[in-house]
Amino acid sequence: MGVEGWSGGERANLARHASADRRRAMSDSADKELRRYVARDLVYGNEPGLRFGCILDGKGGATNVDWAGVRRWSPEQGVLWVHIERDNDAAATWLRRESGIDTVTCDALLVEDSRPRVEDIGDALFVVLRGINVSEHEELVPIHIWVDAHRVITMRDRSSFLSALRDIREDLTNGKGPTTSGKLFVKVLRKIVKPVPPLLAEIDDEVDDLDEKIVASASSETAREKIGAIRRRAIHLRRYLAPQREALTRLQHEEVTWLTGRERVHLREVADLVQRTVENLDMIRDRTTILHEDMAAITAEKIATTSNRLAALAAVLLPPSLVAGMLGANIGGIPGPDDPWAFVILCLVILAFLATEVWVLKKFKWF
Repeated sequence: MGVEGWSGGERANLARHASADRRRAMSDSADKELRRYVARDLVYGNEPGLRFGCILDGKGGATNVDWAGVRRWSPEQGVLWVHIERDNDAAATWLRRESGIDTVTCDALLVEDSRPRVEDIGDALFVVLRGINVSEHEELVPIHIWVDAHRVITMRDRSSFLSALRDIREDLTNGKGPTTSGKLFVKVLRKIVKPVPPLLAEIDDEVDDLDEKIVASASSETAREKIGAIRRRAIHLRRYLAPQREALTRLQHEEVTWLTGRERVHLREVADLVQRTVENLDMIRDRTTILHEDMAAITAEKIATTSNRLAALAAVLLPPSLVAGMLGANIGGIPGPDDPWAFVILCLVILAFLATEVWVLKKFKWF
């Protein structure tokens, strides 16, 4: 029995198992990435819920800290950057009880599925954005950020891995990282949006390839599936990047004291990049729509041509069929039953009919 014959409970069970398998696969992929980058002296996840913590020294470097170091930190030591797992109980407990952030904001930071947004809370900012997941190339995963003059808290799910944060940690390890919370915040945003344009360029190349082969592939199911897949990818990306554009545009006008004029210029550049990205997504969506319409038009034209030819063939064969039917009637008075030339004469008459019909059809351009 196929899936279509299963009960609703069986279907729900299948969906739950598939979802669990997918989460396990994503987690395994994230763990592989973790092992890969531990080799670069970038240690992740040594303590429950804490991916990493560090205190910026103000000179481009940083000192790694554990949960105990996070709890002992004071603003006089430097800017604290804590990266935690949103779906971990230890991290959630620290955020609610020890971070000093109010309960409503903590609830917003810990929410499972949220769209890009920016909220100012006093002299701090609560930001939700989406970045490319390393373990799932085209999946946009959320990163929740709390930032003020002395502290930056970033959060993501355990099953996702953002290369943007890894790159910043490498810069800090090499002594070339950000020196203030504002610079760190801006660099996180720039690194988050950086992988998106290359992905769009890849999708655009696929559309170009389909555009060149549209005539040859008009009747191909593979071409139709590719167009549908590209449209779905563009819609999925735009679903989160469009509100991300609005959030970044709003971010430029937030009145916080720790963002300098230069950092606001960088924020404007990031917002412009996302704006161009959304425009490119709209263009890709429109181009795939046009390609789909072109394929439908070519297919309809082929069907119409075939139908016309069949109709013309039926019209050509109609008179001979009529004559044959009349001569085959089982009644008296049928001419030529005793004439040895009757069949030859009948064939010549039918051929004359056929020639006349073909001439008439070609004259009216029906054939």
